[in-house]
Amino acid sequence: MTAREIEIGDYDLDRELVEAARRERRARVAVYPYPGVAVVLGRGSDPAVELDLAAVRADGVAVLRRPGGGSAVVLDPGNVIVSVALPTVGFRENAACFDALTRWLIEGLCHLGIAGVHGGGISDLVLDDRKVAGSCIHRCPDSLYYSACLLVQPDIEGIARYLRHPPREPDYRRGRSHAEFLGSLGEFPVGQDSARFARALAGVLRAEAIELPPGARRAPGD
Repeated sequence: MTAREIEIGDYDLDRELVEAARRERRARVAVYPYPGVAVVLGRGSDPAVELDLAAVRADGVAVLRRPGGGSAVVLDPGNVIVSVALPTVGFRENAACFDALTRWLIEGLCHLGIAGVHGGGISDLVLDDRKVAGSCIHRCPDSLYYSACLLVQPDIEGIARYLRHPPREPDYRRGRSHAEFLGSLGEFPVGQDSARFARALAGVLRAEAIELPPGARRAPGD
C-alpha cells in the first residue's frame, strides 16, 4: 500500500492551550496521559519512509500530524504528554528556548524523585543511555508551542510494529532498535501508573518557572 491510502489528521489536543496562551499573553501548561493509540508524524515526516503502512492500516491506528518537527512517534495511554504554550516575539533563539524548556522539565522530574535524566540529541531526554522522552517546538511570530512525550509505561511492541527505523537518529542511538534504544520511567514508584504520574508531574511544573532567553521575549530594538 502507499502513503496516499492513509488518512492523516491533525494533532489538535493542545489547540485550546495554544489559543489561551496567545489570547492571555501568558504561559499555559498541560500534562495528560495520551487518550488512545495513534501514530504522530512530525511536520516534515514522510509516512512512506517512517511507518510500516501495512501494520498501521491493518490495526486501524489513527495517523496524525503535529505542527512541530522531528520523526514519527507512537502515542498510547502509557505515554504522558507535557505541553507548553507561551508568548514570544519573533523566531529567534530556538536552540536556547529548547534548552530552557528541557531544563525546566528535567527539574520537574527531579521533584518527583527521578534523577539522572539529561538531554540527548536535539530534543530527547535520556536516562541510563536510553531515550525516555522526545520533544518538539513550533514557533509563530507571537508564540511558542512545546510538547514532550514521556515514556512512562510505553507499548514498545507497538512502537516497533508501526515505526520503521528512523531516517535520522541522534549519535547516542548508535543504530539500536526501538526495543534496545527506548527506556521507561515506569521503574520509579510514581511511574507505575501513567495517570498518577501525570497528576504528580502537573503538581510540580510551574509555568512561571520557565526562563526563556531575553531575545525570545523582547522585540528587536526594545
